[in-house]
Amino acid sequence: MAEAVAIHVIDDDVIIRELLSALLSAADYDVQTYESPRSFLERLPTLASGCILTDVRMPDMTGLQLLQHIRARLKDFPTIVLTAHADVPLAVEALKSGALDLIEKPIDSIALLKAVREAVQSLSRTVEENQRKAQCAHRISALTARERDVLRGLVAGWSNKVIGRELEISPRTVENYRANLMVKMQASSLSELVQMTCLSEGQSS
Repeated sequence: MAEAVAIHVIDDDVIIRELLSALLSAADYDVQTYESPRSFLERLPTLASGCILTDVRMPDMTGLQLLQHIRARLKDFPTIVLTAHADVPLAVEALKSGALDLIEKPIDSIALLKAVREAVQSLSRTVEENQRKAQCAHRISALTARERDVLRGLVAGWSNKVIGRELEISPRTVENYRANLMVKMQASSLSELVQMTCLSEGQSS
């Protein structure tokens, strides 16, 4: 059974909306349909996450313009672009705009379901990453002020001696703080400790 992820189908053609809804519902997805990008954007503030299937050519706003509007939330809404007028420049533009894939009409159901599965997997990875970020941030918030000072030194790549000099404590004391950090942050190595810290700050690990 497919994961319980909402699939948002955006197309001004009611027949296409109904066909896609039937196909995806049969694959056990929760399907929501919209007649235009603007109707989707009106609902967006209340939506947690999900995958988007959007047509390119629509009267009030194109699918590519929609991608620009939701650029900040593309990790929460991996998007597949549908078009009956696919060409290389369009495909490049869609992918540069953040689309996960581009599917040509008439739609091949097998190709579409494969693309949707990949989008769902992408979303699952994002959810897991956000959960890990929250866990790391929570653990850092539980550290003492001095432990955070030592942690900043470790992330900066400083040696125990340099950290001790900056904080006016002995290298042995720095080592003790470092050991406490490993336990509190549940890190198995210094590299993991640094990665967890960068992750909690939204940086690339």
